[in-house]
Amino acid sequence: MPQTQTGIEDFLLRQLRRPPEAEEEEDYFDYFYDEPGSEPGTLSIEPDAPPSRIVLVDYSPNHAVRKSDISPNALRPYLGTNTVSWMDIEGLGSEEVLKEVGEIFKLHPLLLEDIVNVPQRAKVEDYNDHVMVIAHRVRPNREEDGFESEQVSFVLGKRYLLTFQEGHIIDCFNPLRERIRTNQGKVCQQGADYLCYLLIDMLIDEYFPLLEDYEERIEALEDTIIRNPNSSLMEEIYHIRRELLALRRLIWPLRHVMNVLLRDTTNSIVTADVRIYFRDCYDHIIQVLDIIEAYRELASSLMEVYMTAMSNKMNEVMKFLTVISTIFIPLTFIAGVYGMNFKYMPELNSPWGYYITWIVMILIAGGSLYFFWRKGWLSPSYDLGEK
Repeated sequence: MPQTQTGIEDFLLRQLRRPPEAEEEEDYFDYFYDEPGSEPGTLSIEPDAPPSRIVLVDYSPNHAVRKSDISPNALRPYLGTNTVSWMDIEGLGSEEVLKEVGEIFKLHPLLLEDIVNVPQRAKVEDYNDHVMVIAHRVRPNREEDGFESEQVSFVLGKRYLLTFQEGHIIDCFNPLRERIRTNQGKVCQQGADYLCYLLIDMLIDEYFPLLEDYEERIEALEDTIIRNPNSSLMEEIYHIRRELLALRRLIWPLRHVMNVLLRDTTNSIVTADVRIYFRDCYDHIIQVLDIIEAYRELASSLMEVYMTAMSNKMNEVMKFLTVISTIFIPLTFIAGVYGMNFKYMPELNSPWGYYITWIVMILIAGGSLYFFWRKGWLSPSYDLGEK
């Protein structure tokens, strides 16, 4: 099928001619790796990282206090209290602030390295006095197709929770802060481990609206492929498959994280009552993975739909050309016969010969069109109609 092959070749040539800068801009997720020979615990601050900003929420069943833009030293009084203290560090651009926070809470240098040197693979690590969890939040890219991702790190202690956000995406934790301020739900009656569960659950729930956007994109792309297939659609299929693969890389390791939090009964920081709630997070992760796999299969099947649509389009063109050729075959024959320069042809001497020839040719063409119309050969082979 020449037209279909040409579309594939054009797409592959465009991919080969893309500059390296374009590939770097479209890398949705590329894990951080240390430079060879670098010292363990080295913090690599990105040049465009927002400055660190600390927001403190300290609460108990009877009260709630919120403080914004405070210094790391202001966190020291909340280490030995009986209340639950949530310290949220937004932005990873201030190395001094991050190191001071690590010193106050006695964070291991390798732990702080995983938090700052983003992005890291989702994981959980037990440091006896606290537990570190790394996850990722996503949201649709409003300026263009695709999504944005950001690492969110948790350090869970007995009565405190540290959260580290990159700060490139709008903070999504404000609704939970408002629930704590107004004492809604049972978050104020629970410990820091329940707060950690709520935050992780919020990150996982952000995947579902994003997947709904991909469902709409795939359905729209399928309709476009059937109605008006062209080689540019293959590039869109490629991007969707690549984005879904990036989503799968983000959420897949988080399944192991939830599995560890569920089954590690030796960890006293996560209580047995809260461990049941992490089972709900695990179920949501499985749902997200199932949806991603289904959409990846749909995206792969779009290639077959594209091939079929291009083949049907080419068949329609060939059918139209065949009809035109069939109509002109008898007309060409008549014109060829009477175009010969023989001297003795009776019709050439008739005063009505020219007009009779035209009438016969028009009748043959009209009769052929009527015959083809009755056979249904003048209409498209398929018509989806309007939805």
